Amino acid sequence: MGLGNPGPAYERTRHNAGFWFVDALAQRYAGRFRVDPKLNAETCQISVDGQPLWLLKPLAFMNRSGHAVARLAGFYKFPLPTILVAHDELDLPPGVVRLKRAGGHGGHNGLRDVIAQCGGNDFLRLRLGIGHPGTAAEVVDFVLRKAPASEQALIEQALDDAVRAFPAVARGELDKVMNTLHSRAVG
Repeated sequence: MGLGNPGPAYERTRHNAGFWFVDALAQRYAGRFRVDPKLNAETCQISVDGQPLWLLKPLAFMNRSGHAVARLAGFYKFPLPTILVAHDELDLPPGVVRLKRAGGHGGHNGLRDVIAQCGGNDFLRLRLGIGHPGTAAEVVDFVLRKAPASEQALIEQALDDAVRAFPAVARGELDKVMNTLHSRAVG
């Protein structure tokens, strides 16, 4: 699942880094998103090393994005630990990407809603660094703006590295992916 806000006005804003990740996966694995009105989301099924996987982009705004993942997980009986949520991360500089097991929401309203709607926090997170504006008062404007070209290039490199590492995630080789992503050079 990728977190983001729907619509062209938000497409290139920092808050949509999760959408960028699932879009990149769909492109790499020849998937095509389609609107699923029952989920209020765009969905796409891909195959990674022969394993079928679902990609999801909620059509609700960030703070209401958990409903779609909870409905998809409930319908297909996906246990929480098999779900990966990709999202923007203020606490990491642009270009840094981290894979994390479980945890809290860290103030991220999209994660807060996923946890609330799914009834737990035992899912994987792909944290895509976007940097921090410096003060809490600036956060909303910051995440809803485009990154400067130099920062966007770093974010896109992190996305590429995460997409290349994804087959190992799909195989459950989480420690290997964590070591790879957490030790990669930025810049």
